[in-house]
Amino acid sequence: MDPIMIAVVSVSIIVGLAGASVAALKGWNGWLELKKMELTQVASERGLPPATGRIEMADLRERVRKLEAIAAGIDL
Repeated sequence: MDPIMIAVVSVSIIVGLAGASVAALKGWNGWLELKKMELTQVASERGLPPATGRIEMADLRERVRKLEAIAAGIDL
């Protein structure tokens, strides 16, 4: 084989790998965007923005403290 043929084959392999890599990266980015959209859709279906969820958790924790205090016989 002559050196020109080896160079042509090498360059074509590199170009093919580059094309496959670009296609794979575009597919990966598309998949990530799909997952982001699914997560935002799930969050919007719940109807609670993150801050409201934190406030609700704090309220539940306070209720648990009060119930524990009642069970322990401590007057609040």
